[in-house]
Parts: sequence; structure tokens; C-alpha cells
Amino acid sequence: MADSTCTSEFCNAGWAEILTHMSPYGYANFGIAFGLGLSVVGAAWGIWLTGASLVGAAVKAPRIRSKNLISVIFCEATAIYGVIMAIILANKVKKPDEATYFLDEDWDFPGFYYAGYGMFSAGLSVGLTNIASGVSVGIAGSSCAIADAQDPSLFVKILIVEIFASALGIFGIIVGIIQSNSCTFPIAPLE
Repeated sequence: MADSTCTSEFCNAGWAEILTHMSPYGYANFGIAFGLGLSVVGAAWGIWLTGASLVGAAVKAPRIRSKNLISVIFCEATAIYGVIMAIILANKVKKPDEATYFLDEDWDFPGFYYAGYGMFSAGLSVGLTNIASGVSVGIAGSSCAIADAQDPSLFVKILIVEIFASALGIFGIIVGIIQSNSCTFPIAPLE
């Protein structure tokens, strides 16, 4: 049986080597992608939950169709939070002044990696928070549509719960902004 272990200098020792040797620009861009992508997934999931109940409950009470579209708008807000955070993070990515293959020895490597990891964590925080926000708004919106079809006086009461569920996304973007505030890519070597 032949040994399939790679002995070339181009082999990776494992995931730890891959993740520790990845460029900070890669981490920053993955953070942007996760923040935007997961926010859109949360919004879509919430719209799916709300929309299915809204269409079903509108069969019994057609009057709820337009009034309950506010639930869909709240779900869509979670995607907008992801877009806002992606724009903020994308504006923080700066390229070095001089385009070289290798960075100088006196480069601020800790600051370089700090910026990449910080932007990754900020994007991931916003994305995961917006998934939770989108699902919770979707469930609350679904309940709102069904309850409104049964008793119109329940609409405003459940809408308050839906507003609190939507606030999760706002909290997430605030945390993401705080996390990314100190993320500054160095553009020149230290003096």
C-alpha cells in the first residue's frame, strides 16, 4: 500500500496552517461576504415564514393583505442592515501604497492581521445576528397575520413584538460597527 502523504514543499500541514497563513485581506473580504450573505439569508427566511402565513390567512380575511405587508418590510430591513455593514467594511479595506509581492520587514503585521480578523468577526457578528433577527421577525409576522385574520384588535399588540424582534438586527449592526471601528489596514511600513 502506497503512502499518500504529501512530502512536497507545497503541501499544507492541515487546516491550522491554511487558516493562519491566509491573507488579512481574505479575512476582511470573507467578513464582508458573510455579513451581507447571512443577512440576505435571514431576510429571505423571514419573508418566507411571514409570506406563507400571510397568503394562507388572507384566504379567510382578505383585508389583512396590505396591512400585514409591514412584516415583510421588517424582514427586508435585516438585508438592508447587511448591505450597510458591507459598505462600511468595504470602505475600510485599503491597499498598500506600493504594490510589491512581499511586504517590508518593518511592516505593521500585528495591525495588519488585527484589521483582517476584526473585519471578519464584525461581518460574521452582523450576519449571524441578522439571521436570528430575520427568523424572529418572520415568526412574529406569521403570528401577526394569523392573529389579525382572527381578531383585528390583535394586530398592533403583536406588531410591538415584531418591532422588538427587528431590533435584534439593529443591535447586531451596532456591535459590528463597534468591532470594526479600530480595524485600520496599514498602507505603509512603520517608521
